[in-house]
Amino acid sequence: MGRHGTIAGRKAAQDSKRAAMFTKYARAITVAAKAGGDPDYNATLRVAIDKAKAISMPNDNIKRAIKKGTGELEGETYEELTFEGYGVGGVAVIVETLTDNRNRTTAAVRSTFSKYGGNLGAPGCVSYMFSRKGVIIVDAEGLDEDTVMEVALEAGADDMIVNEDSFEILTEPDVYTDVHEAIQNAGYEIVESEIEYVPSMESAPKDDHDLKQLVKMIDILEENDDVQKVHHNCSADMDIE
Repeated sequence: MGRHGTIAGRKAAQDSKRAAMFTKYARAITVAAKAGGDPDYNATLRVAIDKAKAISMPNDNIKRAIKKGTGELEGETYEELTFEGYGVGGVAVIVETLTDNRNRTTAAVRSTFSKYGGNLGAPGCVSYMFSRKGVIIVDAEGLDEDTVMEVALEAGADDMIVNEDSFEILTEPDVYTDVHEAIQNAGYEIVESEIEYVPSMESAPKDDHDLKQLVKMIDILEENDDVQKVHHNCSADMDIE
């Protein structure tokens, strides 16, 4: 199935969390816009806007988020915080957040880890098991694998993994926006695009009960408005009822 699951599964998850994703993407746009409000000259902002449009965020929301970042509108100041720890079964988990209240976010993340059998650790306790990579998921329907790979590699991608119904393109962070733009300009449908922590070693809970605890913990974390992304090294299929 692949670490990212099927495209249908990912789109269903996005649809069910659309309202929460509006909030998260608005924050990401606001933070990116601090480096400049014109997406033609700010690649990070351009990618953030593309992702917001992909989930049908209204243009007014996008414009408002940009103006908050450039200072044209009053808005909150967001701080980037990253948390590391273990879920049940020794699964490594990294939580990236954008928050206007460090204490609130820290307490919420710590409580969620604890409630579902995990342990929040010190910085660096699990990140050594991951590499920072750009990950671009492309809908493979009707596409030629070699052609997509050629476009990706020419733009600077490192590799491409062929999944059940998608191509997973991996890049170094410094060329991620270039590859994203090349894939987009080629007319391919980008299902998801992020700079992620990609695991170099994997783990899995020992039984279904623990797996359900892990899935619930990650779901609760992702529902938190302060949480931008949850990364893990679970090798088991997490699309469970």
